[in-house]
Amino acid sequence: MRFSANLGFLWTDLPLPDAIRAAKAAGFDAVECHWPYATPTDDVRAALDETGLSMLGLNTARGDVSAGENGLAALPERDDDARAAIDEAISYARAIGCKAVHVMAGFSSGREAHDTFVANLAYACAQAASRGITILIEPLNRYDAPGYFLTTTKQAVALIDTVGAPNLRLMFDCYHVQLMEGDLSHKLADLMPYIGHIQFASVPDRGPPDTGEVRYDHIFDVIGVLGYSKPLGAEYKPKGRTDDTLGWLRRR
Repeated sequence: MRFSANLGFLWTDLPLPDAIRAAKAAGFDAVECHWPYATPTDDVRAALDETGLSMLGLNTARGDVSAGENGLAALPERDDDARAAIDEAISYARAIGCKAVHVMAGFSSGREAHDTFVANLAYACAQAASRGITILIEPLNRYDAPGYFLTTTKQAVALIDTVGAPNLRLMFDCYHVQLMEGDLSHKLADLMPYIGHIQFASVPDRGPPDTGEVRYDHIFDVIGVLGYSKPLGAEYKPKGRTDDTLGWLRRR
């Protein structure tokens, strides 16, 4: 089993290039991030080349964070901004050799939001395909992101089938799925044909995976038996120093 450090939560006290180096020193096999856009791509690429790590994924911009936005792609009135964010993410990903972009839906609901999201996902997939980039969508739980458009794996699968693009995949975050649906082992088995990336954190506090109600040693074994071999994304919130929360990694 291989693991990726999500630098949106881990080593956030360090500049992104130094966080990449810290992940390598800690024994991670890859990295991923949320919104790296304030860091020049040359600096990120240099740190990746130095460490030999790959950047697995990044998110499209949230929009106007001060106004509470958390993604744009399902907002009917923000089509131009959504596609600009998609273009920005694909360009940044291409510059650093990143192979996946998570297109964030945002806070919205209803048929118009659905149709807008479908159209923007089709646009993203078309733009990403020639660059060898996968587009990911991720259901978020209703506790952390009330009002977010995409909340369940069933909804995500329906969107993937509707768009019909081979480079559109599901980001299966065990933390969000457990809070919304539970039954992680069966969900992973049933959805494996759709999954492009897997993330994890403890439930319900989103801490390290060796705490909480989910026994991740078992979940990791299930994932291995299912034949999934890509690095799994450690997207948890450390309490204190990141290095002090890595006992689970050393035991694997």
